[in-house]
Amino acid sequence: MNILVLCTGNSARSILLESIFNRDSGGRVTAWSAGSTPSGKVHPQSLALLAELGYPTDGLSSQSWDVYAEPDAPRMDVVITVCDSAASETCPYWPTTNGHAPVQVHWGIPDPAAAAAPDWDKAFSSAYMRLRAKADAFLVHPVEAFSPAELKSALQSAASA
Repeated sequence: MNILVLCTGNSARSILLESIFNRDSGGRVTAWSAGSTPSGKVHPQSLALLAELGYPTDGLSSQSWDVYAEPDAPRMDVVITVCDSAASETCPYWPTTNGHAPVQVHWGIPDPAAAAAPDWDKAFSSAYMRLRAKADAFLVHPVEAFSPAELKSALQSAASA
């Protein structure tokens, strides 16, 4: 199953969830992340937290979602937005690409990158824990065998984790 995690800047939340899915799914999921207006660099606290928790950080990058709309891009089964609409962030919307409409869901998380440097540890740890709980709630199911309707239900259920 291919999952694309979208956010605006693609420097923190989407990077964290991409890493969680890729390491903790046991190979059942391949995840990528991108942004509608990428910052161009992964937030240093994202990299520090992931490294501290034993996640690989090589190859993580802040990139435009345009990469995944190309004809030769991997076909996405799921698109998850992680922006925080409560903070008035504009969440990106993933259109049907190459005739395929992936299952879409929103897992809103406050942006830890918006925190002041002295508060990074707490903000990034909180974002990680919330994203990890949602990913765990989703991955407890045999999602790779689910129909689109079953995927949507599992994703929506995990949103409240």
